[in-house]
Amino acid sequence: MSERTAVIASRVGLHARPASLFIDAVKRQPVKVTIAKGDSGPLNAASILSIMSLGASNGETVTLAADGEGADEALAELVALLETDLDAE
Repeated sequence: MSERTAVIASRVGLHARPASLFIDAVKRQPVKVTIAKGDSGPLNAASILSIMSLGASNGETVTLAADGEGADEALAELVALLETDLDAE
């Protein structure tokens, strides 16, 4: 199991447009990805309901995890996305 942490860079956090862009990127990955914040259990990173219920705000740290072939590359891509201000694009 591979894990990476990311600090949310989008000004509005992981909501609305940034969440949609993140979920689209997760769905393109060859592995199942989970996301967690603090002590919350891992949630399906491809689910809009999971992402919205996470309530990840600007500056908060989330943990992404995946298992299988291509997990490290998938997580690296997703961390880079989360650490970009997706509201500025």
